[in-house]
Amino acid sequence: MRPSLPTALLFFLGLSYCLALPVPYDDSNEFTEQDLKFRYLRTHYALHRNPAGLMRKSANSVAAKLRELQSFFGLKVTGELNEETYELMQQPRCGVPDVGEYNFFPRKLKWSKNNLTYRIMNYTQDLTRAEVDRAFKKAFKVWSDVTPLNFTRIRSGTADIMISFGTKEHGDFYPFDGPSGLLAHAFPPGPNYGGDAHFDDDETWSTDSRGYNLFLVAAHEFGHSLGLEHSRDPGALMFPIYTYIGKTGFVLPDDDVQGIQALYGISSLCHSPSKAMDKCDANLTLDAITELRGELLIFKDRFFWRLHPQMVEPELVLTKSFWPELPNKFDAAYENPIKDRVFMFKGEFWAMNGYDIVADYPKKIYELGFPKEMKTIDAAVHIKDTGKTLFFTGDKYWSYDEENQVMDEGYPRLIEEEFAGIGTRVDAVYQRNGYLYFFSGPLQFEYSIWSKRIVRILHTNSIFWC
Repeated sequence: MRPSLPTALLFFLGLSYCLALPVPYDDSNEFTEQDLKFRYLRTHYALHRNPAGLMRKSANSVAAKLRELQSFFGLKVTGELNEETYELMQQPRCGVPDVGEYNFFPRKLKWSKNNLTYRIMNYTQDLTRAEVDRAFKKAFKVWSDVTPLNFTRIRSGTADIMISFGTKEHGDFYPFDGPSGLLAHAFPPGPNYGGDAHFDDDETWSTDSRGYNLFLVAAHEFGHSLGLEHSRDPGALMFPIYTYIGKTGFVLPDDDVQGIQALYGISSLCHSPSKAMDKCDANLTLDAITELRGELLIFKDRFFWRLHPQMVEPELVLTKSFWPELPNKFDAAYENPIKDRVFMFKGEFWAMNGYDIVADYPKKIYELGFPKEMKTIDAAVHIKDTGKTLFFTGDKYWSYDEENQVMDEGYPRLIEEEFAGIGTRVDAVYQRNGYLYFFSGPLQFEYSIWSKRIVRILHTNSIFWC
């Protein structure tokens, strides 16, 4: 068992002004927009009340904290509770604050050793014990793969990182709030409760997209257990808002890699990008493809290949090495050669002029004419001869009129209705010489635009002449 709670609290209260610790949460069930605003800002942005119970002015005013929140998430900074800010406040997230205050603490907290232990104190009823064990083991491996850290599970005694499920007030004075809202929280490295991770058992935990994926939430929380704060990068694992990223092999985004390696150094087992990404893997899948002034950019995880007719071998580079301001990975991309623009999608979308980001981006996907509830695009391609851009999401596709900048009527339609034989989902697509090349899992389909039929079925890796 841990030392008595008062002892642990004395340690953490001494650091409360310099660390992003979980914050006590009002767990009332019914609340207005104003209640949510105050509750969210108190929990995640250190909004305090003065002794008279009135909100302080100046740097701690509600407007100042709203501006801080909007700046952190890349929203329009107004200091007002607009619709976009209110929608963000309702999204499920980590219970650790977004902005740490380091005014009184001279260094980052980290463990002084590389060999750490963890213990699972109890289990959720949503998964089998084996599924929970695997999720936590896999989550620790995310961090040990890129650092010298080693994690060993113990089944009795006190571990460095104690893991438990609980509901509402669960023993640390930082209560959970019922389903959704706060999913979990973790304490930074240190004695007593330092490093411990707690998961809200009022959530529905899963190994897939149902409810909340335990592996993804645990990997995020263990980042806090190791000393990482929240990231402003929407593509980072340490971004505070929960996002399910699919069942394909998880690759730790570069923003998180840089953060954890700044604390603990680089693992001797870390692979170079060229070794980590095998372009001739028979099971290769892709995230997005686009042309850029005759060059083909092929995106996979946090990397992309540059493929040019004059290049003997494709060049593999980190996405962040070209665009530090953009997400680590993209869902879709396409080129409009008439406008000399490349558009890249990840939740929102950016416009590129060559390799330069166009001003006034990113923009929201719904600005193209999609429903507001639609958050992602799976693939996109511009048809030069028609001036239309096709967007694929799930088993449907949309047609966008680039000249008039409106979505065509009669969409969305089922992919199978127009492109029979390519399946019900498109991972990536590009056009060349009158053909569309659809990528779905390890296969690509060469589709004739004019005869409207599949000409060839190839392996995805054949794009690299494998």
